[in-house]
Amino acid sequence: MSHHEPAQSGALPVAPRHATPGRQPKPDWLRVQAPGGDNYAHIKKVLRERGLHTVCEEARCPNVGECWAGGTATFMVLGDVCTRGCRFCAVTSGNPGGVVDTHEPAKIADAVRAMELDYVVLTMVNRDDLDDEGAGHVAACVRAIKVAAPEILVEALVGDFSGRPELVDTVCDARPDVLAHNIETVERLQTTVRDQRADFARSLAVLQHAKQRGSAPFTKSSIMVGVGESRREVHDALRALRHHQVDFVTLGQYLQPTPAHLAVREFVTPDAFDAYRVVGEEMGFRYVAAGPLVRSSYRAGELFISNLIRSDEGAPA
Repeated sequence: MSHHEPAQSGALPVAPRHATPGRQPKPDWLRVQAPGGDNYAHIKKVLRERGLHTVCEEARCPNVGECWAGGTATFMVLGDVCTRGCRFCAVTSGNPGGVVDTHEPAKIADAVRAMELDYVVLTMVNRDDLDDEGAGHVAACVRAIKVAAPEILVEALVGDFSGRPELVDTVCDARPDVLAHNIETVERLQTTVRDQRADFARSLAVLQHAKQRGSAPFTKSSIMVGVGESRREVHDALRALRHHQVDFVTLGQYLQPTPAHLAVREFVTPDAFDAYRVVGEEMGFRYVAAGPLVRSSYRAGELFISNLIRSDEGAPA
């Protein structure tokens, strides 16, 4: 059965882009250097010694070399097996059987000190096998980092917690500086791209609920393009995020991790990404990152957001 579908009747045609029927060679703007260097090796050593996972590796992020060389990494908590099976994601899908490493918050806090970071991203696999879907564990990781290094900014990139607002509250009460949840794609393609348990409206509600907390964090979301969406659909998705008070948004090119995953429908050009950035800025997002190699978490964006947050707090940027 095909993992992608044609545009619905009446949808706007996709803007002119570099078409890619099947697995075609990547265009020049998507080529990156192989990871390496002293800092890359140091971070890898720190992570391995503590048995920690990063989404940088598990999701095969093309920016792992740049980010690790610059001293940035995104920790993936609650293991490396996800209870959901999104068609774009390289993370292993299965049943973790309720297993949780209760020492992980302390390990991550120790690693953060060893890596000398100033902005930490915590992402998670979905854990539908747990009563609280992992919210308490994510909160514990946030708190552990804040205790170990109060000056560090923490972004929590979470799942939808099945739309349960009390679980969103659990994470927000740990006081992450940014609460992120990705809608991943435009509304029409949700069931094509994401696990069948995901829902566009639910994801928007999670982001809005976080923003409406008494101690509201900044909120953030991300959109992949190149999976069959139209330009108007991307604009509509951006508009929906702004309507739900999202502060930061990233847009990047989907890259097929293996032949078994969702196929790339087109390679979006850098100029098209720049046009999305302009549209997002005009809509009022506080920060828009858009480019072929942009991902939900990546070094340049984190540095910009870090400076913005510290400036808002009255601290030196």
